[in-house]
Amino acid sequence: MSTTTTGASGSRPVPTPAQLRKATIGATVGSVVEWFDVAVYAYLATTIGAVFFSTSDPATALLSSFAVFGVAFVVRPLGGLFFGYLGDRIGRQRTLAWVILLVSGATMAIGLLPGYATIGVAAPVLLVVCRLLQGFSAGGEMGGASVFVAEYAEPRRRGFAVSWVEMGCILGFLLGSVVALVLNFALTDDQLLGWGWRVPFLLAGPLGAVGLYIRTRLEETPEFAALRAAGNVARSPLVETLRDHWRAVLQTAGYSLFQNAALYVILTFVPSFLAETLGYGADLASLSAVLSMSVICALIPLMGGISDRVGRRPMLGGSCVLMLVVAIPLFALMDSGSAGLAILAHVLLGAVLAVFLGVTLVAMNELFTTRVRYGGFSIGYNISVSAFGGTAPFLVTLLITATGSNLAPAFYIMAAAAITLGVVLTARETAPVRAGARTGEPVGQSAS
Repeated sequence: MSTTTTGASGSRPVPTPAQLRKATIGATVGSVVEWFDVAVYAYLATTIGAVFFSTSDPATALLSSFAVFGVAFVVRPLGGLFFGYLGDRIGRQRTLAWVILLVSGATMAIGLLPGYATIGVAAPVLLVVCRLLQGFSAGGEMGGASVFVAEYAEPRRRGFAVSWVEMGCILGFLLGSVVALVLNFALTDDQLLGWGWRVPFLLAGPLGAVGLYIRTRLEETPEFAALRAAGNVARSPLVETLRDHWRAVLQTAGYSLFQNAALYVILTFVPSFLAETLGYGADLASLSAVLSMSVICALIPLMGGISDRVGRRPMLGGSCVLMLVVAIPLFALMDSGSAGLAILAHVLLGAVLAVFLGVTLVAMNELFTTRVRYGGFSIGYNISVSAFGGTAPFLVTLLITATGSNLAPAFYIMAAAAITLGVVLTARETAPVRAGARTGEPVGQSAS
């Protein structure tokens, strides 16, 4: 297992603050675009189902819409393999430019597709193709963006810098949710069905163009540039990853398990749970979601910065332990019948998760050497997203149906937290302030 490297020589140019800001913005904008799409699709699923599937059975159309939503998660590991290989062979900057071009282009294409009433069964087929492209490209986004910032950041401030990539994900989801809600309130049902649903998907075009402009003007990360200059770029990074760094890949998947299971339950399942199962109504559920996401966005950079001082493992393990303690009481609070307490419980769940989100990306990046970091991260992370992210709302709904208990979501999150806690307890500390102090090695050097 290895912590962050700085290239073959162990030294690298130190980026200026302006260069680090540019790198962080360029990396983060792709995360915003990706999660903007996730939110828009989730919140407009009913309308999308009516547009792209036969309207003779609205329930079937909605289920078909969610099935297409889940298709993107199936191909994410393939995208992680493909773009991870490219990122470790040709560089981070060029790969990230291709990723944002593909993900924003596929999202905008959805907004241009004719519906079922116009071209019949070809409409859902084309929708599936676009979702497959979105999922494939998204497989390279999180790994590439976080790797890019991690390799630019000053080691002792790396946690704070990388946390902005995660914050971009939640910000994108928040923006997508707000846009979808505004459309629902501002337009009639006919307007939303006729053209309004297309607006947020078409917005991915200009957002992606801005991101592409920034990314094509970024310089390669100092660590990968030093590796390439020394002639030490891996010839077969995938083989090297699976042969020499399989433990780090498994640890990354373990870290990601709690991250994705809790994230998708709290952001995509709980709002509908509040509105439909608990009967608080759509308006309160929307308000609760916006408040929860706002708190998460505010806390993530703070948590990343704290991890630079106290280490990654105390933050990651602490979040898991907190969730094990508070999940059942908070879901019971949601079911108390008080709207105010339900919102408070949702916000507190988000706050506990934010402790983990602020640290997890940098911790996973620090598990790998520069030679295989993009691919190693992307493989482990996307396996977990595919298995436990997109499936979380569906699985939690099944648990509630099977048990008849509204506390079932708490048990699902707790199970994920317990598994991830076990991974955290068996992993090494990778924060330079702690790892360097313990091993006596220069901060940022690889350690075997």
